[in-house]
Amino acid sequence: MKQFDYDVAIVGTGRVGLPLGLYFAKVGLKCFGVDKNADVIEKINRNEMPFYEPGFDEVIKQVAFEASSDFSRLSNAANIVITVGTPLLAHIEVDLSQIDSLLDSLLPQLRERQCILLRSTVAPETTKYIRNYIELHTNLRIGETIFLAFCPERIVEGQAYEELTSLPQIIGAEDEESFRRAHTVFSRLAPRIFKTNYTSAELVKLFNNVNRYIGFAVSNQFAIIAETLGQNIFDIIQMANEDYPRSRLFAPGLTAGTCLRKDFGMLSEMIPYTDLFLGSWKVNEYMPKFLVERVKELTKITGKTVAVLGYAFKRNSDDARDSLAPKLIRYINREAPRSIKISDHYMGETIEGHTNHELISAVTSVDIVFISINHTEYFSRRSEILAALSDDCVVVDIWNVLGIKKIVFSKEEIN
Repeated sequence: MKQFDYDVAIVGTGRVGLPLGLYFAKVGLKCFGVDKNADVIEKINRNEMPFYEPGFDEVIKQVAFEASSDFSRLSNAANIVITVGTPLLAHIEVDLSQIDSLLDSLLPQLRERQCILLRSTVAPETTKYIRNYIELHTNLRIGETIFLAFCPERIVEGQAYEELTSLPQIIGAEDEESFRRAHTVFSRLAPRIFKTNYTSAELVKLFNNVNRYIGFAVSNQFAIIAETLGQNIFDIIQMANEDYPRSRLFAPGLTAGTCLRKDFGMLSEMIPYTDLFLGSWKVNEYMPKFLVERVKELTKITGKTVAVLGYAFKRNSDDARDSLAPKLIRYINREAPRSIKISDHYMGETIEGHTNHELISAVTSVDIVFISINHTEYFSRRSEILAALSDDCVVVDIWNVLGIKKIVFSKEEIN
């Protein structure tokens, strides 16, 4: 039988797949990527990162890694890493359409002795579904003629360079050869590997994510309660945490973003009643409207010029997937403002049809400012931001970026 030409093929050269593929190449594995996005492929093949991920601008120039839209090349790889996940449909239902589409493209390329490694967040029992799909539509048998494992990524976006080689790797496999093959690949990076079955590995990833999501909701619920009672959440957090050893309150924010915003549904779908996961989703999703309503208690938004600072879903990122900033902007628009100025220095010249304003230009001569994400630059330039605000400007600062320790305040209060 012909030897495989490549050690690893990465299906999906996005924010999960590309850093992994580049790091595999960095440690000596022969790798390539397959993607449907022509712009992404072009940038990778010019040795340019198609998105912001610190550390990898240098790596992509140093290693041999190319991308292609040709799925037939997958037959030349000993291991195929799949980074396609399972989105959530509108009715809190897992959407397997991306998985199905990928499998239809993948199955004709599969060869005996290959190992399929699932990497993205998926709903419970998705790996079993893939096993059954492969065995139904081919003559291949998992654990005998082809191999399968679920190996979730648990990397924080923006820290992939450090965490790919510092976090333990979970490997969910249900036969010894599939585990051995996955271990051989990921032991090149991970300092420690845990062995388990498909569903347990899927739940590790989901439990990690949903636990964070619930924590965000608790912080936001506390902020809503404090504001409703006319109390300062930032003062409360400081007093609750200082020199107290048993629990720690976290600051509120417009939180979640891609993965966290949908992952609760993969667990909630399995439960026929209202649950903690669904309640957390409701709280986090309410925060944009909560902030707009708090502003309306101080001033009208109708006819005003409004600035929104930050469009990405998280700090120091250019990733706007599932960001709550667009939702915030929609709620502001419902109040019929004169105009909205958007600024996020991690994004391009335009943001979904809106001009991306320079930071200080965005906050100059406006009536209301919403700080929707806590980019580091906003902290470092807080004195410039404050100086540029007009005297009657109202500021919404749920992240306490400006250090005033109020969620909503006016420039006059500072003065």
